[in-house]
Amino acid sequence: MNSYLIRNVSVLGAAPTDLLLRDGVVAEVGPGLSAPEATVVDADGLVALPGLVDLHTHLREPGREDAETVETGSRAAAMGGYTAVCAMANTSPVADTAGVVEQVWRLGREAGLVDVQPIGAVTVGLAGERLAELGAMADSAARVRIFSDDGHCVADPRLMRRALEYVKAFDGIIAQHAEEPRLTEGAQMHEGEVSTRLGLTGWPAVAEEAIIARDVLLAEHVGSRLHVCHVSTAGSVEVLRQAKARGVRVTAEVTPHHLLLTDVRAETYDPVFKVNPPLRTATDITALRAALADGVIDIIATDHAPHAVEDKECEWAYARPGMLGLETALSIALDVLGPQWDLIAERMSRAPARIAGLTEHGHDPAPGVPANLTLVDPAVRRVIDPAESASRSRNTPYARMTLPGRIVATFLRGEATVLDGKAVR
Repeated sequence: MNSYLIRNVSVLGAAPTDLLLRDGVVAEVGPGLSAPEATVVDADGLVALPGLVDLHTHLREPGREDAETVETGSRAAAMGGYTAVCAMANTSPVADTAGVVEQVWRLGREAGLVDVQPIGAVTVGLAGERLAELGAMADSAARVRIFSDDGHCVADPRLMRRALEYVKAFDGIIAQHAEEPRLTEGAQMHEGEVSTRLGLTGWPAVAEEAIIARDVLLAEHVGSRLHVCHVSTAGSVEVLRQAKARGVRVTAEVTPHHLLLTDVRAETYDPVFKVNPPLRTATDITALRAALADGVIDIIATDHAPHAVEDKECEWAYARPGMLGLETALSIALDVLGPQWDLIAERMSRAPARIAGLTEHGHDPAPGVPANLTLVDPAVRRVIDPAESASRSRNTPYARMTLPGRIVATFLRGEATVLDGKAVR
């Protein structure tokens, strides 16, 4: 195992110091460290953060390896500063059995670039009709603790209640894609002034808010853990604020694109901006940013959704929803929050690691903790070029945008996965 001596790095924005990574942990922290056997990394001007953790990633394997694989998605994650990602269940076959989640988990271990933690489906085939093998997935080698039909809402309240009751036995979590399907039939974008002007069927905010309101009541009744995926409206923020004030065991995420982009982007009819839930309004963005800052929204999660060329380079109505996110998320967090390093570490590493139960992750660099960390250059402003993405897909909505920050290095248990801004393998 390699050793690394990181010189003159600012840990979470503090005064420069040295970090020695040895035997998979942070061995020493302090100025003027010496380790003749270690590879020296000059980190002057760089900021060290705990390795980022993504609670919402689509890796597409098995089934859509033309869009992404566990290996290519893991490489994109490492390039974005991540050391752990939670892989959603909407693969083909669906990750609704112990066998499929173990396959994804083993593929992640073989790639060795980030820790890949599978998320299991709530219902068989994501069909919303009967519960999947939740207990078997929890007892598998992958030790699944989060279950989601993401891409589909668990719309049946009785089934949602049963799922919440079942996972309570092992302190599991149901992660809900909040969308009342009867309110979004044929929807193409956010329902509002822009959709009316463009003549596109709208996806109303209340379709999200109604499900969140129902589910926090169910979670409160059962006493179980609920996680709300990709919160996108100001109304949802208020429902969550009230639920948390009552002590409901609910956590929530917001995506980078819902913090930055509005429904006005649909005016171009470029399907790269088609996503579910859709891009909302500037008023929603303001509410989401405030909720992220004050903790009503717990984390930033990418909803990294790679798509093959033919699924995006087509008419808007036929395009599949989703955007890339892993390699740009930290830059958008910097753009939105500024250099509030402790807050960024909380929303992008510590909190998601706590929610997912990933005990090796989410630790600030300190002696004895696992050496999962990333080094970022906050002074760089980079132009996003889809051709440079480590992902197999190219559907980034940030093409040609200038964003702050660049990942210089990422370390997983003390081994470099990214150095000098390039993937090590």
